[in-house]
Amino acid sequence: MTLTLPTATPAGYNFGFLDELSKKTIRRALLKAVAIPGYQVPFGSRELPIARGWGTGGLQITLSLIGRGDIVKVIDQGADESVNAVNLRRLIERTSPGVGVTTSTREATIIQTRHRIPETPLAPSQILVFQVPLPEPLRVVEPREAETRRMHAEADYSRMWVALYEDLVRNGRITRAAGYPVLVNRRYVMSPSPIPRWDVPRLHQAEHLSLFGAGREKRIYAVPPWTDVEPLAFTDYPFTVERFETPCARCGSRTSYLTLVPDEGSRRYVCSDTEYCDRQVAMREEER
Repeated sequence: MTLTLPTATPAGYNFGFLDELSKKTIRRALLKAVAIPGYQVPFGSRELPIARGWGTGGLQITLSLIGRGDIVKVIDQGADESVNAVNLRRLIERTSPGVGVTTSTREATIIQTRHRIPETPLAPSQILVFQVPLPEPLRVVEPREAETRRMHAEADYSRMWVALYEDLVRNGRITRAAGYPVLVNRRYVMSPSPIPRWDVPRLHQAEHLSLFGAGREKRIYAVPPWTDVEPLAFTDYPFTVERFETPCARCGSRTSYLTLVPDEGSRRYVCSDTEYCDRQVAMREEER
């Protein structure tokens, strides 16, 4: 479903809420981020009518890129109707006349996401914008910002490798589930936002542009199309993704990421991507 808004900008608001100078500054940061894949570019994060940590970084990127005729999709962990997704979509609707909104992955030109990559493969013409709470992957091994900057500059990631090795020795496997660290373009270690391990391989050599925004931390970074994104792993303990023993309880899919949800006192696994699940259900009904 796509909704196109009136062409008049609400009184007191600039198109896309942000002023044009702020948009220009963010777009400059985006250009640098695309030119240096995986590098965290500082930017002046602006105030928005939502709290920092609730998607301000991704929202500022989206508002800086959209133009009349664009179609925007907003998801929260795969769901189109969660509180976070609905409120962000509503803000875009009210301040960006002429911009359409949709729940269809295929129709969207810009997809803003929190912690998931849509199951439907994205086209080269689409842009995926991630909301990122903590952009620094080295924070778990080094709390000092100046030191993490030095480590990135010198490609000194030995402490990250030691941390992964210690996790492997203690638990028999690397237990990092969300936001698994990756090496981008064989240079920078990057946090791919708290996406599940399931989604990490889908960043490698992807056809679409991925943009990451952390408003609270004032950082922007990017993965351009056709870029190597390799999860950190050991030769004898390769990277693995989640496995699900049962198919989706709604659509029967065995090739999508599932989440556990309560259902009348019991629990069942369903697709995290609600639009993908609905489309699979509709296809099954048509076949009948």
